[in-house]
Amino acid sequence: MQTALPEPWRAALPDSSAPFCAELFPCTIFLRVVPGTTGRQHCIGTVRCSRKERLNVNNENQKRFVRPKRESGAVSQQGQNGQKQGGRKPAGRNPQKLGIKPPKANKSQQEQLLPVQQAAHKSKNQKKPKELRKTPVRIIPLGGLNEIGKNLTVVECANDMFLIDCGLAFPDSDMLGVDIVIPDFTYLERNVDKLRGVVLTHGHEDHIGGLAYLLKKINIPVYGTQLTLALVEGKLREHRLLGKVKLNVVKPRQTVKFGCMAVEFIRVNHSIPDAVGMAIHTPAGVIVHTGDFKVDYTPINGEIIDLARFAELGSKGVLALLSDSTNAERPGFTPSERTVGESFEKLFAKAEGKRIIIATFSSNIHRVQQIIDCAARYGRKVAIFGRSMVNVMTVAIELGYLTVPKGIIIDIDMMNRYESERIVLITTGSQGEPMSALTRMAMNDHKKVTITPQDFIIISATPIPGNEKTVTKVVNELMKCGAEVVYERMYEVHVSGHACQEETKLILALTKPKFYMPVHGEYKHFKKQKQLAMDMGIPKENIIIGDIGNVIETDGVDMKIVSQVPAGRVMVDGLGVGDVGSIVLRDRKHLAEDGLIIVTVVIDKSIGEVVAGPDMISRGFVYVRESEQLMDEARNLLSHTLASCTPQDFREWNSMKTKLRDALSDFIFSKTKRSPMILPIISEIH
Repeated sequence: MQTALPEPWRAALPDSSAPFCAELFPCTIFLRVVPGTTGRQHCIGTVRCSRKERLNVNNENQKRFVRPKRESGAVSQQGQNGQKQGGRKPAGRNPQKLGIKPPKANKSQQEQLLPVQQAAHKSKNQKKPKELRKTPVRIIPLGGLNEIGKNLTVVECANDMFLIDCGLAFPDSDMLGVDIVIPDFTYLERNVDKLRGVVLTHGHEDHIGGLAYLLKKINIPVYGTQLTLALVEGKLREHRLLGKVKLNVVKPRQTVKFGCMAVEFIRVNHSIPDAVGMAIHTPAGVIVHTGDFKVDYTPINGEIIDLARFAELGSKGVLALLSDSTNAERPGFTPSERTVGESFEKLFAKAEGKRIIIATFSSNIHRVQQIIDCAARYGRKVAIFGRSMVNVMTVAIELGYLTVPKGIIIDIDMMNRYESERIVLITTGSQGEPMSALTRMAMNDHKKVTITPQDFIIISATPIPGNEKTVTKVVNELMKCGAEVVYERMYEVHVSGHACQEETKLILALTKPKFYMPVHGEYKHFKKQKQLAMDMGIPKENIIIGDIGNVIETDGVDMKIVSQVPAGRVMVDGLGVGDVGSIVLRDRKHLAEDGLIIVTVVIDKSIGEVVAGPDMISRGFVYVRESEQLMDEARNLLSHTLASCTPQDFREWNSMKTKLRDALSDFIFSKTKRSPMILPIISEIH
């Protein structure tokens, strides 16, 4: 039983502002205050216990009970004479029998009072309830972190696992002879029974380029939008996998279930149509993955990023946000793709009387659409160069992503039938690729196009980090041919497909995630994103900067790196996948920098003597005809080294090879300060 105490009765307590704890006193408390004969107020307390035991408190038999801890800032009530109320009662007197009634409390005081038990729960010292830990979810990036490209992320919960993207990266300058780089699939091969499928965000090479290599090892269903899967089909056809893999077309706001998890696709803007982000519904909570995105309020196809869905997810609660970081260093907003179209209008007018050549990314269908629209308005025909450009444009036209007026596009072989000022060439090579159409044109090595002063060339792209030198070289060669070249620094002929800082802030504000993890970028981008997220109010300890192979686990309460799995780079050279490793690359670099010397010797093992040689063959070291003296001295040195070999050395070829290699290496370095690769070859006759 509980009762609200009138103010005069509460004042009789030693500390009226401290609430009683109902758990300590599960009984009814009666407190009455009467004025004493000496002017002091006296208290008679009767406690009715659950066992119906009665305790009378009086001056002769004082007993105390435990009071709850006083709250900070509590002020005790004072009596009329400045003395604390709640003094002792006179012994043997009953105030009720004396006809003395307790003073009435006013209405406002009664309204402010709470029952004892309710007041106890309002205590400032009350602890927050513990958060419930749920089935943990693991996020394992196998690519795309601390690097550009090769995006691959594993999401795992219990016995279910699915992949987000499977891309490739282009080789660094020190990866001599390597064609492409793909992720390491070791962890996936070990957990093939858990794999439920792979979902794709969009159709760029850094997100789908490695998929065929994965599907050769593990055949799993693939989910993506219409254009994305159409581009995947082309890759599967090259690898003879078309028809062997199940491709499932999805649309924005559609959900696909993978065991205990479900993936919801959300439309975003990017430099290629049909790009999507994802809301991953897991037992631990909702994880939002933006994919590559930007916020474009005036896209070419009219499909604006679904900000409403991001906001709806945020209102319901987002556990973690994984966000694109490529443009983390750029402030403001990424310009709309339509700004490029406005620049094309001005440049087409400026190029009157000249042939126009435009180099751009083959996957940028929106850019090509604007070029075709401008060409139609200016009465020009369009020809498309480059294998990848032709493939993508063919798919885009078939699926309706590219609208082409009848008669605008012409075959390459028909260009000579039109005047040059009526032609627009769309080609690949915006990154200065050695075998691209634009590079071959610049080097005067193209079979059907020769650059002249009557050409107006637009490079509608930004050099990818590391490609600046090759792009500059192509621009210089084009200018040497007399052509006028326009690139990004001169006009707005390119806009990025990735979000800048303000767009990232917008997504953070809409989703309101508990945890934040930047993806798709280098370490410097992640540090920028971390500071940006902290500025938006996310605690520092809730921001994860990971690396490939990290196992990031969350149970709805915490999110942290708990372990590591195998991850790295697998190099593809021709038809060989993974057979080029660090040792092979080291040898290639050695050969490229210092060249090769081959030493040949023929010995008769039966008599232990040299019967031919030593002879020397040099490649990439020195031009032999101009260095005959050096080669003769080296040959004499090798002859003396062989003469000093013991019969045991003739039986142990490795010992003889080591002596020849060391002697020649020291001699060459002393004469030239170079260290060519030395390869001794010993032949034996009987």
